[in-house]
Amino acid sequence: MKRNRKLQKIQVEVEDDDGSGTRHMHHRNVVGRLINFRGLVYAPVNENGVIFLFGKLAADLNMYVETIRPGYPDCIAKRYISKGKWEELRIEFEFRSSDFVRHKHHSDDCDAIVCWSHDWKECPKHIEVFELQAIYPQLDNPVLEEPDKVTELSQHNIDDLFVGSGARLFYDKLHPLIMKINRDIWRKVTERTITYYSPERVFAYLGVRKKQLHFSIFTNGKKLPGVEPLDYERRGQKWGRLYVKSEKDIRIAVKALNMSHRHICEAISRGENTGWFAERD
Repeated sequence: MKRNRKLQKIQVEVEDDDGSGTRHMHHRNVVGRLINFRGLVYAPVNENGVIFLFGKLAADLNMYVETIRPGYPDCIAKRYISKGKWEELRIEFEFRSSDFVRHKHHSDDCDAIVCWSHDWKECPKHIEVFELQAIYPQLDNPVLEEPDKVTELSQHNIDDLFVGSGARLFYDKLHPLIMKINRDIWRKVTERTITYYSPERVFAYLGVRKKQLHFSIFTNGKKLPGVEPLDYERRGQKWGRLYVKSEKDIRIAVKALNMSHRHICEAISRGENTGWFAERD
């Protein structure tokens, strides 16, 4: 019989070793699939795992947590929305987004659901869903080191990203043009990528290569100029790849990024899932 990995514990009756004949219940943990993300070895199999993982990546979502509490909603957080402004989010944690209905919560009292799996197709449009299984693969995952090992970490900045790359000229010309698409767009520099926000969500990830710029941009499944669609094992159905290898590619890239920004703003207004694993509507 195939083992049910969704079970969190298996109870086994065992006899004590002292010969007393006393019997008790021993619990064996059952875990999710291997993810090895920032100290979390296995994928969550319950709401507690979702809360722990959210704590690992809240900063990547540009949030800080004010309180996690018993009762509904579970969490009050603030999210950066550009130009020194922060918005409040009332967050409910669920393993699956559809658990929100099973728990009989009132949707008017919630702004966002943080879950491992988003399976609630009738989710109200005003509730934003953060599907962690779609988010974490896109983030940096630094290697954990022994506590007594001294490591010097430099601040993430543009210069670090372009060490050993000949594509800095392309970036210096392209970046101001991206920021002109909309005055609310803002960027975030991480250890390996530059991300552009719409401002609510990422619509473009920029990776630096030796001789070119490599973008992953939101397409919503539409064909965009110069963009290669991604569609393998459900991944990237709403995303595509764009390369800037020469100055002539800059004009094409700006046009595609402009369309990408428009698509994600429209998707957000319709309450659509824009994540990496999101299926075409």
